[in-house]
Amino acid sequence: MSSSGSGDAAPSRVGAHLADLIDGASVSVSGGGQWSRATVDVAPEHWSALVTAARDDLGCDFFDWLSAVDELDAGLTVVAHVWSTSQRYGVLLRTRVPRDAPSLASIIEIYPGAGWSERETYEMFAIDFVGHPDLAPLLLPPGFEGHPLRKDFVLASRVAKSWPGAKEPGESDAGTEPGSRRAPMRPPGVPEPGHWGPA
Repeated sequence: MSSSGSGDAAPSRVGAHLADLIDGASVSVSGGGQWSRATVDVAPEHWSALVTAARDDLGCDFFDWLSAVDELDAGLTVVAHVWSTSQRYGVLLRTRVPRDAPSLASIIEIYPGAGWSERETYEMFAIDFVGHPDLAPLLLPPGFEGHPLRKDFVLASRVAKSWPGAKEPGESDAGTEPGSRRAPMRPPGVPEPGHWGPA
């Protein structure tokens, strides 16, 4: 795909060109005004074909990053950003895998730089990248249990350590009468008492 090389290729046009090459692909444009990106979504079985087309047909020769988003019951969305250094545009590539058995083809044969990103995403979200030669832990200490960026991961440190400061947010000494203090708020990521840990 050719452009003036000034970074002015319309994201919708870039995305449409790529989506035409992949069965069932859908196109949208991310937010961000002048920094918006074409976003192309495919089914997991077309992931490798999408990434290959971005490299070979769009000229996206630079792998930027890969990560995931926990969409709860909808599954786990894997997102990769690739960039064309000659045409000066980027594309977001997405697919979604089920959360109960998250598995996706590795893209390290297409973009070798994706190796560490896939390791981190495996570690944080438990997504198995089939074909990756070594999904060894990258960031977490040995023996760590769980996948901390999944939304069902209990943030135990928030349970063990009380909210910083002597008061809950919004409370003050002014006008507070004895016995009028509201119940402490449960920090985000902490389930209801009795829903985790030893019985």
